[in-house]
Amino acid sequence: MPATKTSGKPKPRDAAATREKILQMAAKEFATKGYDGARVDSIVARSKISKNLVYHYFDSKEALFIEVMERAYASMRERQNQFGELGENPVEDMRTLIVQTIRHFIDHPEFIQLLSTENLHKAEHIRKSKVIPAMFNPLRSALAQILERGKAQGVFRPDADWVDLYVSISGLGSYAISNRYTLSFVLDVDLGAKDRVEARLQHICDMVMSYLCKFEGSTFARGDVAEPIAQ
Repeated sequence: MPATKTSGKPKPRDAAATREKILQMAAKEFATKGYDGARVDSIVARSKISKNLVYHYFDSKEALFIEVMERAYASMRERQNQFGELGENPVEDMRTLIVQTIRHFIDHPEFIQLLSTENLHKAEHIRKSKVIPAMFNPLRSALAQILERGKAQGVFRPDADWVDLYVSISGLGSYAISNRYTLSFVLDVDLGAKDRVEARLQHICDMVMSYLCKFEGSTFARGDVAEPIAQ
C-alpha cells in the first residue's frame, strides 16, 4: 500500500496556551533570578519555543514582567474573593481576612519573591500597569469596612488605621517566608514544617486581634477572647 501523504503544514498554534506557558515559565524565571537576572533566552529554553514567538506575544522583557506581575496580583484577588459576603461580626470577618491574606503568601511564595525584585526597582514596572491598582481595591475596601464596623461596635480600637494594619499583617505574614532559610538555620528550626506554619498563622492572627481588640473599654479588655482558628 502506498504511504499516506501528509499535508506538510504545521499544526495550528494554540495562542492562549502558548501565552500561558510563556507566562508560567517567565514567572519562575523572574521569581528565582529577579528582573535584572532573568533572561529571555532562559524563558525561551524553559518554554521550549522560539525566541521570535516570545516577542510575537510580548513587546519586551519589561512587558512580559509587567504581565507576570499582573497575573500575580490577579491570583491574590482570587483569594480575596473567597472572603465572601461580610457579616455582622467584625472580629470574625477580620480573622478570616487575616488568614486568607497570609494563606496566599504561604501557598504562593513566588509572589513574595516577585514583590522583592519589584521593590528593588521602586515599583518602576507595576506603575505602568493599568489593572493592578484595581485588583488591590477589593482587599482595601474589605479591610476598611471591617475595621470601621468594628470601631462602630466598640470592639476595635478607635485609633486603628487600615494602612498600618495591612502593612503589619503583610509583614508578619511574609517575613518568615521570605527569610525562611536563614531563619531556619540560625534558629535551628524548620520554618517550612507544616505544624510550624500553622502555629505561626495562629500566632499572627492572635497578635493582630490582640492589638485591635484589647484596649481600654473594649469587651476583650475585660476578659473576652476571640475564637481560635478552626483547624
